[in-house]
Amino acid sequence: MPRARRPRKGGRPAQLLAPEATVNFASERNASGIGDVLAALDGELVGLAPVKKRIQEVAALLLVSRVRQNFGLLSTRPNLHMCFTGAPGVGKTTVGMRMAELLHRLGYLDRGHLVVAMRNDLVGEYIGHTAPKTKKVLDRAKGGVLFIDEAYYLHRTDSEKDYGQEAVEILLQVMENERDNLVVILAGYKNRMDAFFESNPGMSSRIAHHLDFADYELDELDSIGKLMLQQESYYLSEDAAATFREYLKRRMRQPRFANGRSVRNALERARLRHANRLLADPDRIWNRDDLMRIEPVDILASSVFSRPTGSSVRQPGDPPSEPGSGRLPLSRNLPVPQRAAWPWKAAGGNLPDQLMRSPEVGRGWSVSYRL
Repeated sequence: MPRARRPRKGGRPAQLLAPEATVNFASERNASGIGDVLAALDGELVGLAPVKKRIQEVAALLLVSRVRQNFGLLSTRPNLHMCFTGAPGVGKTTVGMRMAELLHRLGYLDRGHLVVAMRNDLVGEYIGHTAPKTKKVLDRAKGGVLFIDEAYYLHRTDSEKDYGQEAVEILLQVMENERDNLVVILAGYKNRMDAFFESNPGMSSRIAHHLDFADYELDELDSIGKLMLQQESYYLSEDAAATFREYLKRRMRQPRFANGRSVRNALERARLRHANRLLADPDRIWNRDDLMRIEPVDILASSVFSRPTGSSVRQPGDPPSEPGSGRLPLSRNLPVPQRAAWPWKAAGGNLPDQLMRSPEVGRGWSVSYRL
């Protein structure tokens, strides 16, 4: 029997296939390139198995729909508007970017770009200001995905002078009338998104796919950190790996923890301390491995080790606090190192090399360092 022909870019066949034609979905998948998108998503994000499974299911639906179109089997275009719920730093924006790329490769979006917006991008400050702001963002997003973060802030029911409802009404109209050329993803904390949908049932009815992004577990955060360092040509020494894991245990239990975002911020600061540690001894000869290796002292300088568990002091780059999302306190409070000055010293003299390499640094020793 004749084989199916590859459709033109955009998902529209040059001509309809004969009824007796056959297809092979492995070939269709390879021709569309969605396998590359899904592989990239799997490589970029640790964990999130339920989210990845749902994306694969959506991709399968769209691929089959495209092949059906090649046979002249017409059906309504699937509703692709989505809602991503979860805490900061769990990969919502990354998944949104990959979804835009996937929809473009399958011919459901003309451009496949991602436009990220928040309330300030859509809602005006006076009468007549909201509509042009919202339409400007929508025009930028056409042919791609509009990702609205913290979408529940669009409309504030506690203010009579709020113009957010006008933005919501414009979005509702565009999501219904122009869904062939635009996909909208609403994102934010689950409890607040649920309340938003309750007060805006029209918006809820236009969302076809709800994906919940769970917080990362300790092992997943550890893997995320190592992957981030590998991508930047760094690595943790054996003792630094143990210290970083202890850092994560403590940071996870403190307020405003932001999952992968907090891991990234912590490693950026570790790289900063690593660089300053090398420059603190300018006459020493360093090798390539020294330039790559993060040591415990590069992590122990974090204020996470010097503030009480559960302290509300913010870390640089932390997200805003979410009511009810505070972490439970640690089951035990470990002694922490004291701060002093460069170069590192212990009471009574220079810090021995074996102590610098020991995972016990920070567990009762008065280690001196500063950054």
